[in-house]
Amino acid sequence: MAEPFLIGDAMTGGYGTADILNACTIAVEKGQIAVIVGPNGAGKSTAMKAVFGMLKLRSGHVRLGGEDITALSPQARVARGMAFVPQTQNIFTSMTVEENLEMGAFLRRDDIRTTLEQIYTLFPVLRDKRRQAAGELSGGQRQQVAVGRALMTQPSVLMLDEPTAGVSPIVMDELFDRIIEVARTGISILMVEQNARQALEIADRGYVLVQGANRFTDTGAALLADPEVRRTFLGG
Repeated sequence: MAEPFLIGDAMTGGYGTADILNACTIAVEKGQIAVIVGPNGAGKSTAMKAVFGMLKLRSGHVRLGGEDITALSPQARVARGMAFVPQTQNIFTSMTVEENLEMGAFLRRDDIRTTLEQIYTLFPVLRDKRRQAAGELSGGQRQQVAVGRALMTQPSVLMLDEPTAGVSPIVMDELFDRIIEVARTGISILMVEQNARQALEIADRGYVLVQGANRFTDTGAALLADPEVRRTFLGG
């Protein structure tokens, strides 16, 4: 069977001498959505950082399109087509919305206007507010700027750490709809999400982590239907 487009395979590592990840495997196929869920302290964000190269692994490998990228820096992974949106401090608050988006294209040497137009089509409110300082936006609009800026790199993989943190349920639903649209363009989405039930509803693949290890791995639909997953992690 062909290997997934992006895979963090049997990743073990942490900060200092303590391992947070314990032989954890996370993968996503081309144009699909993979979601990492689990209790607080399960290692979800650490797994994302490991895949993006922000955490040095003690063992395990990360491969993108069949190429071993374990030794590459985060910057080198961006150049390979990976984009990462952290949960906090993910925009330049003093810059305008459009300036934030343009910053996302810093590695590009081609005309970015077509991509900019695609972002404005995906997030119409950003077009309306493109001359406004990003720091004046609502939490949901800031997240749209952060995702839009990541998409300006024209990534093959978009990684999102808690994209709906602190936003209203209506805004969360809207963000998830946009994430589905992005995946339909062929971009792979890997995200960590606290709103586990809603995230699994849009996930092609779901990973439930406990203490840095894989507890359950299946399609989003199968995990939602699993009585033990529902009882233990989804509140019944």
